[in-house]
Amino acid sequence: MSSESGKIPVPAAHRPLGLEPVVPASARGTRLRAVPRWLRRTAGPLLLLVLWQVLSSTGVLHPDVLASPGTIARAGSDLVADGTLPSAMAISLRRVAAGLALGGVVGTALALVSGLSRLGEDLVDASVQMLRTVPWVGLIPLFIIWLGIGEAPKVALIALGVAFHLYLNVYAGIRGVDAQLVEAGESLGLGRWGLVRHVVLPGALPGAMTGLRYSLATAWLALVFGESVNADAGIGFLMNQAREFFRTDVIVVCLVVYAFLGLTADVIVRTLERLLLQWRPTFTGQ
Repeated sequence: MSSESGKIPVPAAHRPLGLEPVVPASARGTRLRAVPRWLRRTAGPLLLLVLWQVLSSTGVLHPDVLASPGTIARAGSDLVADGTLPSAMAISLRRVAAGLALGGVVGTALALVSGLSRLGEDLVDASVQMLRTVPWVGLIPLFIIWLGIGEAPKVALIALGVAFHLYLNVYAGIRGVDAQLVEAGESLGLGRWGLVRHVVLPGALPGAMTGLRYSLATAWLALVFGESVNADAGIGFLMNQAREFFRTDVIVVCLVVYAFLGLTADVIVRTLERLLLQWRPTFTGQ
């Protein structure tokens, strides 16, 4: 025994070895996650804008091919200042809203008839599946002949594209409801309409929200085609005028507005999804 401490010394062979802590895989990349997500998501577009401006400033990218970001920003500011762009946006938004409402009602109604009833499926599904294979953009000449050159063909084109997406996703959502949930509802004494209200429709809601997102994207695409033909107002009308005068800056401004409006609509739908589908946990990535 040591006279100084009164403790038995531990042999060196029995002393604990220095061990390095094991870092779990989930903790890797912590430094990258420490960067705010909004900053990570905006880094790519900002680098693209910087590269675009550099190519334009050095003359590699000619203005007749594509205007520089600075020129486009000034053109957009001028269009906002004289009220041209806000007026065109309001007209285009009104067309999309009308087409989305009409197509949403028709597509959802057909999906409910076809999804909730075998007889309805026999009467509706085959016809819808046949019609959706027809390129809806190719129907523009017929819409002009049938409905004229006013607002009606543009709204009808948007409604057609929206209806098919909503029909397919709502129908798939209804038919994808777990049969065990339906059996559980029946064992609790729910009747047919009780099952539809409390089991089938909530189970089909995720598919309906997915269909709504696809429908909004299709609505803006249909608007681009619709406003490119016989339009006298709207964002597409501005693009046609800019094409006549080779104003690539105005064309890009209109494209940016289309993208901004589509992105805003998608954000609204995603927010609505989070509110309505709080009961459904989803994977958010690692």
